[in-house]
Amino acid sequence: MRFVDIIEKKKIGQALTKDEIHYFIQGYVNGSIPDYQVSALLMAICFQGMNDQEIAWLTEEMLYSGDVIDLSMITGITCDKHSTGGVGDKTSLSLAPMVAACGVHIAKMSGRGLGHTGGTLDKVESIEGFQIALSQEAFIKQVNEIGLAIVGQSKTLVPADKKLYALRDVTATVNSIPLIASSIMSKKLASGADTILLDVKFGEGAFMTTLEDAQALASTMIRIGQHFQKDVRAMISNMNQPLGNAIGNALEVEEAIQTLKGKGPKDFTQLCIEAGSIMLLQAKKAASKEEAEAKLRQVIEDGSAFDKLVEMVKSQHGNINQIYHPELLPKANHVIAIHAKTQGYVKKLHALELGVLAMELGAGRRIKEDIVDPAVGIVLQKKDADYVNEGDVLAYVHTNHSLSDAWIQRFYDTFEFSNEKVDVPNLIYMVLDQESIK
Repeated sequence: MRFVDIIEKKKIGQALTKDEIHYFIQGYVNGSIPDYQVSALLMAICFQGMNDQEIAWLTEEMLYSGDVIDLSMITGITCDKHSTGGVGDKTSLSLAPMVAACGVHIAKMSGRGLGHTGGTLDKVESIEGFQIALSQEAFIKQVNEIGLAIVGQSKTLVPADKKLYALRDVTATVNSIPLIASSIMSKKLASGADTILLDVKFGEGAFMTTLEDAQALASTMIRIGQHFQKDVRAMISNMNQPLGNAIGNALEVEEAIQTLKGKGPKDFTQLCIEAGSIMLLQAKKAASKEEAEAKLRQVIEDGSAFDKLVEMVKSQHGNINQIYHPELLPKANHVIAIHAKTQGYVKKLHALELGVLAMELGAGRRIKEDIVDPAVGIVLQKKDADYVNEGDVLAYVHTNHSLSDAWIQRFYDTFEFSNEKVDVPNLIYMVLDQESIK
């Protein structure tokens, strides 16, 4: 078998066989196929696509390129969730404790962020002493004992994806549904959970810019789940404005804590309740969406969801005083209020630019080697459809440096105003499962 023939075959739009995909992944991981040939195949896939069977085989080969976590020692159904990411997305920090407090085992392996704000691991590491590296034995023991763990992905998990993603990033081949779907699902399947909920975001601050693309990606990942006989469901949510008010790592931890106390932003709370209800149905802990939502609201009201976060932080050697007293989390040297220069209804917020502005404060990474500053970020005071008077505070900027005039002007430009009343945009557009995509 010659790799150049595989490139040629995909270039003209033909489907690859299981053996050809095996040869591709195995050869790239062991170094026998060079970057320049793999780059050519990736570009051909971007232009020609892949059918469902090819995508399933690609996911399978990537999945078994490294270790696969065995969670069979965890009692009951284990659940996981994955978000395709966005600005202000701190969902796991509130959602996982809420669902665990309802009696579901959450075994979550998370990653770091590149661009915008940090990933889930960057956020939890804002908590002093929090350990993201657990042995598989300790990981399973913790999930069995308290129902919840959030840890870093093993370096031996899906090495094919690590190599391919690094190459895709520098060859303009990231934005391909077959490549995105196989990348996400190979990691989620290797993490070993019985059920997976996908929060697929669309909009300016998301990976998928349109509802149609988000729906196509979600459907593809659900079909991959079918191939592996896994219960995979997806909700499609709006990322045309930041999720919640806080953008930045310690700031998002604090907002997640407030949400578990019933004091979180309305949109973020809604998303957690919606996602959590699907996870309870997947775990067979509720017979209906209404029952699931009632259980989730109850664990917020009675404090057991907050207690579950404290248990997790304590188990992973984090400073629980920072959970009880969020003011002890890392703080920036300066908190600067930015006041409105005009009045009207907020017509649109540019989420992507807000994410970039937060990254420039130090809340995210331009390159992999950048060190994230946990204290900095932006806390919005006004969002879509809110009325703003001249002089109102649009946001508080938490920074360890002075703000340039150019940065402040770019912040103002993220807001668009209207004299006419604006409707609050939908947050969750649809929920997909195996039945709905047939």
